[in-house]
Amino acid sequence: QVQLVDSGGGLVQPGGSLRLSCAASGFSLAYYAIAWFRQAPGKEREGVSCISSNNGITNYANSVKGRRFTISRDNAKNTVYLQMNSLSPEDTAVYYCASPRRIGTGCYSSSTMYDFWGQGTQVTVSS
Repeated sequence: QVQLVDSGGGLVQPGGSLRLSCAASGFSLAYYAIAWFRQAPGKEREGVSCISSNNGITNYANSVKGRRFTISRDNAKNTVYLQMNSLSPEDTAVYYCASPRRIGTGCYSSSTMYDFWGQGTQVTVSS
């Protein structure tokens, strides 16, 4: 059974850091693009970051690009991580990892292209 389990969320003060984990069972993450999305109350789900399957190319939303978030994968642990630094209240949301059904793809920007989803982990940034 294919399953993604995301974890690592919590309450953190502004400027703090968290590392989210997306662990897979039933398939090997190494062959699939893995994306992180987030959804804040009253807002649409938005893509945060993604790592492609074949060449490990990463991309990030403009709001987190370069300066704060880093996506990586550990194939031996069958896990993808999202390291989040310099968090701000605007980062408060439920974060989900997701994977498409097709093997060997690049990243998709639309959430509709992803077939498997984690259950979500809450990130709250507040003083």
